[in-house]
Amino acid sequence: MTTPLDLPGPSLITLRQRAETRLKEQAEYSKTIANEFSAKKMVHELQIYQIELEMQNEELQEAKIAERMYSQGYAELFEFAPIGCFVIEPSGLISQLNLRGASLIGIERANLIGQPFLNYVIVQHKRVFKEFLAATFNEEGPQACEIAVQVTGGPIWLSIETNISVSSADCLASMIDITERKQSKELLQQSEKYFRLMFEERAGELFIANKELAFQNQEKDKRADELILANQEKEKRANELILANQEKEKRANELVIANNEKDKRADELILNKKHQSELEHIANYDMLTNLPNRTLLADRSYQAMLQCNRHGESLAVVFLDLDDFKAVNDTYGHNLGDELLVALSSRMKKVLRESDTLARFGGDEFVAILTNLAKVEDCESLLESLLAAVSEPMIIDDMVLNVSASVGVTFYPQDNVNAEQLIRHADNAMYLAKESGKNRYHIFDIRKDDAVKVQWESLEAIRNALDNHQFVLYYQPKVNMEKGTVIGFEALIRWEHPERGLLSPIEFLPIIEHHAMIIEVGEWVIDTALAQINQWQKLESNLPLNVSVNIAALQLQQSDFADRLVTLLGAYPNVSPHCLELEVLETSAIDDMRHVSKTMSACIALGVSFALDDFGTGYSSLTYLRRLPTSLIKIDQSFICDMLTDSDDLVIVKGVIALAKSFKLKMIAEGVETTEHGSALLKLGCELAQGYGIASPMHADDVPAWVNGWMPDNAWK
Repeated sequence: MTTPLDLPGPSLITLRQRAETRLKEQAEYSKTIANEFSAKKMVHELQIYQIELEMQNEELQEAKIAERMYSQGYAELFEFAPIGCFVIEPSGLISQLNLRGASLIGIERANLIGQPFLNYVIVQHKRVFKEFLAATFNEEGPQACEIAVQVTGGPIWLSIETNISVSSADCLASMIDITERKQSKELLQQSEKYFRLMFEERAGELFIANKELAFQNQEKDKRADELILANQEKEKRANELILANQEKEKRANELVIANNEKDKRADELILNKKHQSELEHIANYDMLTNLPNRTLLADRSYQAMLQCNRHGESLAVVFLDLDDFKAVNDTYGHNLGDELLVALSSRMKKVLRESDTLARFGGDEFVAILTNLAKVEDCESLLESLLAAVSEPMIIDDMVLNVSASVGVTFYPQDNVNAEQLIRHADNAMYLAKESGKNRYHIFDIRKDDAVKVQWESLEAIRNALDNHQFVLYYQPKVNMEKGTVIGFEALIRWEHPERGLLSPIEFLPIIEHHAMIIEVGEWVIDTALAQINQWQKLESNLPLNVSVNIAALQLQQSDFADRLVTLLGAYPNVSPHCLELEVLETSAIDDMRHVSKTMSACIALGVSFALDDFGTGYSSLTYLRRLPTSLIKIDQSFICDMLTDSDDLVIVKGVIALAKSFKLKMIAEGVETTEHGSALLKLGCELAQGYGIASPMHADDVPAWVNGWMPDNAWK
């Protein structure tokens, strides 16, 4: 028998080695198969996970859109509600307030936000309001109360209700003016009390009269009995006399009742006449100062104009507004402010003549009608006396109060309009007096003041737009054409006008260029830009966070500009100051170059950079480059626009680029409208650009999508 050891071929040791090798190969093959299966499974799982993420992202976008639409709808409903609405915190502070609410209280909304509502509640009702506030935040359900608040012109009654919570920390409340209902109710109660007292008094008198008649009847009965006992023969006559007396008594009682009825009717007539007189006084006179109100002023103005026409004379309509009266109210309270108004009313009335009329027009505004003027100059001494009477220090409660007045004057029939327009013209003249420095009067000139009126109305419209959040920032990208990257954005202000639509800066910024409001608008732009950078930082994207904003010369020249910038930056601690660039117009008229240069250096120390805008359009280019610490110049779009067809503009562009390189400054071209403009600039050595050929200014919400989709033109690569 042949055994394995006898078979030809390799030895046992060799067979064992070959077997072990094949076993390892089979193991490696199995491992490879397993790894391939695991990888396919992992790819499958990743694909499913990616689809799930895309679906979640779509749902999140839809939720954001819905949330934005809901927020906008809620804001419009709150802002333009026909009743007063405000959001109040448990501490009693007003955190939000709509237009109607501010109108009811009679104080600008900016001065109400953050203030305790209790400050405006009269002393007698403060406890009621505290209990109402406590019940509201103790979750005892909807609450309501009726309280009086002190506003300009006297206290008014408000009905306040709470319904829903805006958040866990505050609640939404509504308020309605119920002053007229309260006054009517109080007057009715007084009338009822008077009639009740009068009835009780008359009833007492009637009781006494009846008692006296009863006593007389007893005496007569006694005498009749004596006569009957004394003379039986005269009994019949006595009875007749008794009957006759009874008839007389009946007639007497009827006369008494008739007289009482006449007295009652006479008393009612007297009461009605007195009540009518009181109502007429309330309708025609101011409750605080006892001066004629607008109603009586209109009647007296009409009568005075008729008299002027009849006698060929003139009259003056004087509109007087107290300067700095609001500061007195804010510092010492409305009660002391009311006392000051009463005292000043008395002073001014003493200055005027008996034929003149002084009326309270509202708040701290008064109107005087000066009659019997043979010529315009006749009223100058009266106007000076009015100013002196107001500006003389007033002592109330051991406090010395100092106010002055701004006075506007117009003359009839020289200003040949109706009474209402005369007051409006005097009001316009008053604003000019206030703008000129206060404590003076200005005479209305219809030819000159129409333009000023338009300017004033424009300023008021811009003020209203700022208070009502009608301004918005649009963002225009800035790119590196050669590298094909987005390097930042320029923030450009727009006005979302409720009637005229979206307005560009040229429509409103020139109006406030030399007005203090340009500073407030400038700070709003910086704050809004920083807030937008902060919001973009939270997005998971590659957005460039560098934003430049334009600074007016008047704002930059303020002594506290650097300090104000520190405050604005401090509100956004997560935003690096290096993200903010301030653009100064090369055409700006900077008076104190040394101060501005020092201010810019202080801002640069914070991390903020500066750019010189519209370079080449002014006459101070080299001076600005030499004395102001800017790091970038912007070539004005007026040169870029025609550089391809106008050789002079091309020379200027080349010169600006050479100048920037000489001063070792970065440069960017504005107004790049076409691919050819960009190509020409790249050949000249200018890589940075912005303009409508790259992108129009866009809403902040559209920026991320644009950045992700932008590609540079192939001609620029």
